[in-house]
Amino acid sequence: MVRVLVAEDEEMLADAIAEGLRQEALAVDVVYDGAAALDRISVNDYDVLVLDRDLPLVHGDQVCTEVVRGHGDTRVLMLTAAGEVTDRVTGLSLGADDYLAKPFAFVELVARVRALSRRTRPAAPPVLERYGIRLDQGRRQVERDGKHISLSRKEFGVLQELMLGAGSAVSAEFLLEKVWDEHVDPFTNVLRVTVMTLRRKLGPPQVVQTVPGVGYQLI
Repeated sequence: MVRVLVAEDEEMLADAIAEGLRQEALAVDVVYDGAAALDRISVNDYDVLVLDRDLPLVHGDQVCTEVVRGHGDTRVLMLTAAGEVTDRVTGLSLGADDYLAKPFAFVELVARVRALSRRTRPAAPPVLERYGIRLDQGRRQVERDGKHISLSRKEFGVLQELMLGAGSAVSAEFLLEKVWDEHVDPFTNVLRVTVMTLRRKLGPPQVVQTVPGVGYQLI
């Protein structure tokens, strides 16, 4: 799962972007000013920052500079109402990875976020296979022993991260961070319930093992 921070002072636009990205199976947090953006980035790991340039409290240019300096793995997609070449050059010279002028088509925003997210982690095969399970990351489809399995977005995200772990234990905290977002209660049983339904859908023999005190792994 890709984790995104949306920093946009137009609250309706920010919330609309966030909801749209969540519908695309991304984990999204939202802030409405630059100070809050820097605060969130200091405690959470994000794959992509969708950053409005004209933020209050701390200007988007300064946020971009701080992110590039201290969080090199986070890719920055800068949004601005100004679409002049000089504005694009300025944004990119600050270290932004991409630039999108308002108004924009939402499908283009999604495509750019996904393209940037692919730069934040080592490339993984488009199709993951383990224990008879075949997970197609591009088509978001899962099969086991040739039989199609219909999974929810969260079930797919958990299985994807476990398969990317290649048999290593994946912590519950990591799964909550990657598959959900910061609003999930760390003490909730949502992950346990999701794993339970995932096991049921995958069927026997069980391959998702609980690692006491850590999380889960594929065996």
